[in-house]
Amino acid sequence: MRPFRLAVPVVAAAFPLLALPVAAQAAPFALAPVLTDNVVLQRGKPVPLRGMGEPGSVVHASLDGGALPDATVAADGTWQIALPAQAAGGGHRLHFATSTGQQTQLANVAFGDVFLCSGQSNMEFTLRHATNADVVIAGSANPDLRLFNVPKQSSLTPQPQFGAGVAWAPAGPASTPDFSAVCYFMGASLQATRKVPVGLIAASWGGSVIEDWMSPAAVRQAGGHDDDLELLALRRRDPAAAEQAWGKQLHTFFARTAGKGAARSADVGKLWEDWGDPAYARFDGTATYTATVRLSAQQARAARALRLGVVDDIDQTLVNGVAVGAGVGWNTQRHYALPAGSLHAGTNTITVNVLDTGSGGGLHGDSLPALELADGSIPIAGWQVVQGMPLARAGKIPMPPWIAASGLTTLYNGMIAPLGDIPLAGIAWYQGESNAGDAAGYRGLLRALIADWRSRFATRPFGIVQIAGYGPLVAGPTDAFWPRIREAQREVAASDPDAGLAVAIDVGDPDDIHPTRKKPVGQRLAQALAGKPVAALPVVLREGNDQVRLRFNRPLRVIGDAVPIGFELCDAAGHCRFAPAKLDAPDTVAIPVRTGDVTLRYLWADSPVVNLFDADGSPLSPFTMPIP
Repeated sequence: MRPFRLAVPVVAAAFPLLALPVAAQAAPFALAPVLTDNVVLQRGKPVPLRGMGEPGSVVHASLDGGALPDATVAADGTWQIALPAQAAGGGHRLHFATSTGQQTQLANVAFGDVFLCSGQSNMEFTLRHATNADVVIAGSANPDLRLFNVPKQSSLTPQPQFGAGVAWAPAGPASTPDFSAVCYFMGASLQATRKVPVGLIAASWGGSVIEDWMSPAAVRQAGGHDDDLELLALRRRDPAAAEQAWGKQLHTFFARTAGKGAARSADVGKLWEDWGDPAYARFDGTATYTATVRLSAQQARAARALRLGVVDDIDQTLVNGVAVGAGVGWNTQRHYALPAGSLHAGTNTITVNVLDTGSGGGLHGDSLPALELADGSIPIAGWQVVQGMPLARAGKIPMPPWIAASGLTTLYNGMIAPLGDIPLAGIAWYQGESNAGDAAGYRGLLRALIADWRSRFATRPFGIVQIAGYGPLVAGPTDAFWPRIREAQREVAASDPDAGLAVAIDVGDPDDIHPTRKKPVGQRLAQALAGKPVAALPVVLREGNDQVRLRFNRPLRVIGDAVPIGFELCDAAGHCRFAPAKLDAPDTVAIPVRTGDVTLRYLWADSPVVNLFDADGSPLSPFTMPIP
C-alpha cells in the first residue's frame, strides 16, 4: 500500500503554504529487489527492468548514457522497461529518473551468464564449512564472479520483496564464506571456462521438500496434491479449520503405519539411535510412545498443559485417546494446552505418535515429560515404545502444506517469486533427500518443477545433483533405501535433452548426510550444465546365454584395482548377487550372467564403494535396468 497523502488540489487551494513539490508527494520510486549495484544481467537476451513508482508517472532509463525506451507506471504502481540484449562485459551503469523528480542508478553492472542454485541443505551448505575452506576462501577474489544470497522467507502468497535486505557482491573473502559451496565451485568453474562475467543466485532451505519450491500451477500439473492445495487455501481463509483438517490426515497416517509388535522401554532423554538397540540404531519411520499417570480428582481438574520435550520430527499427541496437539520440527519443544476434561481421576494414558524422517529420531529432552498443573507439575515416567513402519514403506507424509520447507509452494512464494522473471543461463538443483520416501512420485514433481522454472526464467539448461552416498556400509547386495531417489534423478536427467546430471555418489560420508567435499560436486554441475552426458543407461548387448556387454557413451577407467566393482545381478524373485565385471574396452564392461538373471544393478547401495570413473574424474552413475 502506498503511504497516505492529501489530495494536492484541495490542500493547495485551502492552505497555500502547505503546497509541496510534486516529487515529495510521489509514491517511493524503487527498482525490483534483484537489481542492485554489481548486478549481473543475462547476456544475449532482452532483460526486463522492473520496479515501483507513482501511477501515471514516466520512468526514463539509460545505459551508459544511452537512452532506453520510457515506461509509464501502471495503476498498480508497477513499471517495466525492456533492456535490449547486450554482449558480455562489465563496468556498465544504469540510470533511472522519473517525471516526478526521483532518480537512482546502478553501478558496476555486468552482462554475462546468470545461474540460479537451489535445493535443500547440501546446496545451502556454505563454503566456510567445506573441505579446504580456508585456502579456497583466501583465493576466492574474482570481480567477474558475482554472488546474490536470497534470504529465507516462507509465504502463503507470492511476495514482491525478499524477506531481508539483499545485494549483489563480487566474489572474495568477504562474500564467499557464507555463500553456497556447491554453487560457488560451479560458478568458479563456469567463469574460468566461459571467460565472461558469471552471476550466481543462491536460494536454498535445509530440509525442504521439492513441492515447497513449486508454483501452484506446477503442483497441479504434477498431480496428486489437490487435497493439499485445498488445505492451503483453507489456511489462508481459516487457520483454525485448516489445523483441524490436517490433524485428521495425521491421525489416519499414524493409524495406518502403527506397529503391532512388542513394546520396549523407552529412554525419553535420548534419541532412539542412542539407545544401543540395533532395531533403532538407524531407524527412520514411525513409532508410538505410551505412558500412564495416576491422578487424583483435584490434580485432574488442575491440569493445564502437557510438556513433552523435543520430538524429532513430527508428532501427534493424544490424552486418553483424544488428540491435544501436533507439531513439526526436529528441534522444537512440544507444549500442548489441555482442554478442560482431558484428564480424570485414576489412570490416564498419554500417547505420542512420532515420525522420524531422517537422522536422529524420537521423543527426547533434558527432563521427563510432565503435566503442568495450576500450582506445580507431575513428571510422566515409565514410557514404552512400539516401532512402526519404516520411512521407505510409509508412503506420502501428511505434512501441513503451510509449514516452511515442509509445505507446498511457500518457498516459491517467498524466495523465487521476488526474483521476478529475470532471464537465466541455467539452473542448478541439489535436493531430494527430503523426498526420498516417495521416489516414484519425485519423478513427476521434478519434471514439473523444471518446466515451471524454465518458463519463468527463459532458460533451458538444468543441472541435477544426484544425491551422495550416505548410510551403512554393507558387505553384500541389499534392498537399500537411497538408490531409489538417485535412480529417479538419473531417469529425469536422461529423459530430458537439456538436463544434466552431476553424480556425487563417491563424495559421500556414511555417517553424515552433509559431506564436506563440495568442490567436485560443483565442478560436475558445471559440466552437466555444459551438456556432459552422464545420465544415459549403457547399451546392453547379449552374447549368448552367459555374458552381457555394457557399452557406455564415454571412455571409463578403473581406479585402484584391475576390475570394476559394484555390479549386481538379480533374479525375478529379487535375489541379487555381486557380479564379476571386466573393462574389456575403454567404453565397455563385460559381465557373466546366468539363466534366470533378469535385472542388472550398479552401485545399488546407500554408501557403495566406487572405483569406475571417466576421464574427467566423474564416477559412473548408479542405475538399474532389465537384462535383454
